[in-house]
Amino acid sequence: MANAAKKQFAVIGMGRFGLSVATSLNSMGFDVLAIDADEHHTQAVANQVTHAVTADSTDEDALRALGIRNFDVVVVAIGEDIQASILTTLILKDMGGPLIVVKAQNELHGKVLQKIGADKVIFPERDMGLRVAHHLTSPNVLDYIELSDEYSIVEMRVSSEMVGKNLKELDIRARFGCNVMAIKRGSKMNISPAATVPLTEEDVLVIVGEKGDLTKLELAYAEE
Repeated sequence: MANAAKKQFAVIGMGRFGLSVATSLNSMGFDVLAIDADEHHTQAVANQVTHAVTADSTDEDALRALGIRNFDVVVVAIGEDIQASILTTLILKDMGGPLIVVKAQNELHGKVLQKIGADKVIFPERDMGLRVAHHLTSPNVLDYIELSDEYSIVEMRVSSEMVGKNLKELDIRARFGCNVMAIKRGSKMNISPAATVPLTEEDVLVIVGEKGDLTKLELAYAEE
């Protein structure tokens, strides 16, 4: 029996954003189907994902033939062709099944996608701006992921002030209302870190919390 926890993703559109999402998901161990109308794009990504298929996502029969309804999440990452993005989203919504995440070109495109039933709309340029802002205000922040309007996840390099201390001593939950979900050390990820193990300068904390609380935490340990 397949691992029920292992989600299957389909990514439609192998432009820069779609390619980045597909290869990142694949490197995290998920099954990924990459779809693009251009055979050159699918050939280029074929050895970096589970499956790569050349297909027109605005063709409902083509999507049905790929068994798209069996996937957990479909990411519509179509680039410049807003019409194809909207039509693909409409077809996916009509078919039912997967969670639909769509890349929007601009605010108006995003509003249309929300109206026709996209479960999540992503603005890569705007989201990247958010990440850059966090990097600028706290150089220790390596990544910033928006989960919802209220909550985010931050990957934060251990500051010199934290080195040698353990999670119990830092008491991040009590002081900032945030939770340390994991500690990354090199290529290893410890998803249930012991509260008594001292942190080293190579550690990266993966922390979840409300946005305001995370900002306070970042600024409290910001280093030049």
